[in-house]
Amino acid sequence: MKNWKLTLPVGLVALAVLALWFEPAFADKLADAIAKAPAGTGPGQIDPAAAKGFLGIPGAPEVSLGLAFGWAVWVGWIFSTVGAFGGVMAGVGHISVYGYGAYAKTFKQTAPELNKLVTDSIRTSNQWLVGLSALISSFNYWKMGRLVLPLAAALGLGSIAGSWMSVTLTAGKVSFSSYQGYFGLFVLLLGCYLFWETTPAGQASKKKAKAAAKAFEETVKRQKSGEKIDTKALGVKVTSLGLTRITFTFYGVEFGFNPLIPFLGGIVISALAAFLGVGGGFLLVPFLTSVAQLPMYLAAGTSALAVLVSMITSIATFMSGGVPLHWHMIGIELVGVVVGSVIGPRTSKYIPDIWLKRLFIVLALYVGIDYVLRGFYNIKIFG
Repeated sequence: MKNWKLTLPVGLVALAVLALWFEPAFADKLADAIAKAPAGTGPGQIDPAAAKGFLGIPGAPEVSLGLAFGWAVWVGWIFSTVGAFGGVMAGVGHISVYGYGAYAKTFKQTAPELNKLVTDSIRTSNQWLVGLSALISSFNYWKMGRLVLPLAAALGLGSIAGSWMSVTLTAGKVSFSSYQGYFGLFVLLLGCYLFWETTPAGQASKKKAKAAAKAFEETVKRQKSGEKIDTKALGVKVTSLGLTRITFTFYGVEFGFNPLIPFLGGIVISALAAFLGVGGGFLLVPFLTSVAQLPMYLAAGTSALAVLVSMITSIATFMSGGVPLHWHMIGIELVGVVVGSVIGPRTSKYIPDIWLKRLFIVLALYVGIDYVLRGFYNIKIFG
């Protein structure tokens, strides 16, 4: 039983891959939407004679297994490295790289029901990938002493209410164009805010986070030089628990927070994330680094556990409403996510805190600008 901790996530993936090869449980709802679409070979039409692609729809694009696996490795790595952007990158893959977004758009006028069903499928597919990555990353960061359990628990409790409410109110009601536009808008605003945080004015309010990050980076350097250090002992240690104040230390620096604030933050953040069909790490990380003033080294693991709770709630709500999924693709992607999620925590400690944030900003600005223009104005500037 020594390897049960590794066996758990691997076993979950194996079971998922076997189960995902079966036909979707909600085929009737999808079949009805396909039947209502006009027959033909043009955009916004269904050609019954065409080969089946995404969701088993005749003529829909179909991604190669190699591309799906490779992109999923990237999704797992980016999420497990910074505790965010996994859902956003999964969305970029499903929307742009695989071509499912452009396909869904063609049905906006001719088959709005199919348009919205494909949109909800993309939202849910994103969350499957992030959910698994969050599970693996949470465990890995906890092992390394880089997860603030009480903070993640407070966020997670709030996310249950937020995720359920958001999915219940929006499932089956959002067109792809609106989804893409709002997806980009939130990401763009986030990128602008994080850019401000890297300026002298933004850095001035991060004294504790910078001190902890510096101590952590110096310890890593000492390890690389051959010195033996028990990093788990220097990791997160909760020093007091209370209804209005919880304190903990990380590498000798003390932090504290009121649990009510992350609980309320979890409600708002998970509601927005569930609407966008992502994990919410891209909102949780700035919340943790700004409100709780955590260094990025702690934000990633703490965010991952909160995201896991949110994903379980959101996926269950989507699927109980009859959202179909392309199980073959998701099965391959989940394997890729495992690979990326295992690599991420082991490579992030070699990347300086400020560079992790800058990577986050570049991705946010790129995706945000592109998707706002595509979704709201149908303007393509990045191909």
